[in-house]
Amino acid sequence: MSLPTPPSSQISDSPGGLPRVLGGTHAMAIVVGTIIGSGIFLVPSEMMRAVGSSGLVYLAWVVGGLLSLFGAMTYAELGAMMPFAGGEYVYLRGAYGDRTGFLYMWTWFAVAKPASIASVTSGLARTLGIFAAFHWLDTQALGGPLPVMWSQLFAIAATWIITGLNYLGIKKAGDFQVVFTVLKAILILVVAGFCFSSALGSWANFGTSLPHATGGEITGGAGGFMIALIATLWAYDGWNDLTMVAGEVKQPGRNLPLALIGGLFVVGALFMATNAAIQYILPAAQIAASPRPAVEALRIVAGPAGAALVAAGMALSIFVTLNGTIMSGARIPFAAARDRLFFPRFGEVHPKFKSPAYSLVVQGLLSSVLLLVLGRFQQLFELAVFSEWLFYALTATTVFVYRHRHPEMARPYKVWGYPILPAVFVLCAAVVLYSSFVGNLQGSLIGSGLILLGLPLYEWVKRRYQPPLSV
Repeated sequence: MSLPTPPSSQISDSPGGLPRVLGGTHAMAIVVGTIIGSGIFLVPSEMMRAVGSSGLVYLAWVVGGLLSLFGAMTYAELGAMMPFAGGEYVYLRGAYGDRTGFLYMWTWFAVAKPASIASVTSGLARTLGIFAAFHWLDTQALGGPLPVMWSQLFAIAATWIITGLNYLGIKKAGDFQVVFTVLKAILILVVAGFCFSSALGSWANFGTSLPHATGGEITGGAGGFMIALIATLWAYDGWNDLTMVAGEVKQPGRNLPLALIGGLFVVGALFMATNAAIQYILPAAQIAASPRPAVEALRIVAGPAGAALVAAGMALSIFVTLNGTIMSGARIPFAAARDRLFFPRFGEVHPKFKSPAYSLVVQGLLSSVLLLVLGRFQQLFELAVFSEWLFYALTATTVFVYRHRHPEMARPYKVWGYPILPAVFVLCAAVVLYSSFVGNLQGSLIGSGLILLGLPLYEWVKRRYQPPLSV
């Protein structure tokens, strides 16, 4: 199978395409800002309950960071080689054909991205509910057979605010991402500084343990460590979003690899610093018992004002993550439509704002529907996680296909450690996929069913719009 050439309208220099207006700083901010959401503030308690010791918590952070880095390095080769809108869709379609590319697009368009956006915005509402001024979010707004909470309406409003920002153009959304990513990185460092400068902390806390943790016994260690590892992978999730807007990044052969790999190192450093700051203040038992250990640590150090600072930092982090998620998701159906593999309107570029306007609006509508129908954070998250890891694994395998089938292609960046590091990522992604499938069988089966629903739609689209390539 030959490598599909992207339509001229997908190439930024051609009329009607998305312009390359994002610089290296924007690209780095998309990676860092999208990854750092609420995870680092929430998962330390889950990790400590799973493994029971500081050493194993840090091991999980290191292993999760390395696996994410291996994935980012693999995607960096693919993205620098094919810097077009759609990211993973482009790589999968080129390696495995139109049907696979369409199923990826359908999954992200119909399930994964709307569910991710909805889970991020519902998480934002939950975080703001910490403040007394936002307690109304936990009250009912509308009654009837399908009661609606104010938190759901707030999440929908947040979705449309950021969708509107992206509608006005990716340069504005990119500038927003840079400013607020820097701000939340400063807030994280301030939180860590408060903790380490406090006389209430103790290095002895790093030696405390939780005897009855899942991984506290030798026989249960593997299971507990896997729980902690999946928690870290969730915290690191989002590094792939940059590849979806690769068609709008300047000098992609240079900026994509630097942002993907450099961004993971920045995130890893901030995550480790935050986790260390929490453990400096709280012993293992308190970390495990607290639903928000970062908030609890700052409450001890600086009272209610400190807790409010962390909560504000969490809300800001989630808001910036939302921007990156909305920005990237709209490019996938846009790219498929440009390849005549989806409804043509999704491939329209706004004549003034140069954004995939129709794709953004429909994505916002789907997310709003999910927020109204489901509403619960855990349901939304579980709906996305299975399909995401399925395609992470599949996309990473395409690097082997392109190396074998198209050795002549220009590769501004080649993944270090090939073929071992990409193979390790694929195998570990398969393990995570299996764990998520077994751990949430009902949700995974629903996710699989939604993916397979794309098959009849693909056949209809193929006949209706006659794409240039077919499987």
